[in-house]
Amino acid sequence: MNTATDTAIQAAAAIVEDYFTAPVRTLLDWVDPFAAEVFDARTAGPLTRSRIDALVEPHALRTLDLPGVPVYGAGFIAAIDLLSDAHSHLAWWQGEDRRQLVLASQSLNKENIDYSALEWFRVPMATGEPHVAGPYVDYLCSDEYTITIAVPAEVDGRRIGVAGLDLLVSSVEQDLTHRFAALGCEVTLTNGVGRVVVSTDPRWATGDSVRGSGLADLPRVACAGVALDVIVDPR
Repeated sequence: MNTATDTAIQAAAAIVEDYFTAPVRTLLDWVDPFAAEVFDARTAGPLTRSRIDALVEPHALRTLDLPGVPVYGAGFIAAIDLLSDAHSHLAWWQGEDRRQLVLASQSLNKENIDYSALEWFRVPMATGEPHVAGPYVDYLCSDEYTITIAVPAEVDGRRIGVAGLDLLVSSVEQDLTHRFAALGCEVTLTNGVGRVVVSTDPRWATGDSVRGSGLADLPRVACAGVALDVIVDPR
């Protein structure tokens, strides 16, 4: 890697780290106070969907107002069987109207919502660390290509679910591609399993795999604090 390429890839990584630091920090800032509120609520009686919703809503609405980052949705996803009146539950607000999400299956067949194997829930629950998942088509919430950032919540050493937020890939692309383009080379952002998130190179689309492609042999660096890599093509 020559000096110009090294400078460009480090600059691209810095752009990504700066962009994702604010949403991760926002979740970290409210997840512990929220967990303390859940602890207090649990000592006063059974945890129900309505009680969790009331605790989550102010945190979710503040997250939707995060300046400089296009947060589409935010809230809390409860651990399976945490609540007394539901097997699973998403306390989630989203969209321009900031309305609470109501899934058809929540009102008709609550027991069939099982998100426990989905990356954005499974990884932070297993590791205890913040996680960036995506891009993926979010059939639960937006039906759009989405990136989800999630942070686990704990009460008495038990993980009770994840605080999370959604970024639509289309919005992330609008924010990042012009910053990447200013670096004078083609920049591709990939996730932890080598799928393209956004790219300034028209040959690569969201969801393309790095493995076996022309991207695999190009200079690549991991972004600190998020499970994302940047790849540059100096041509």
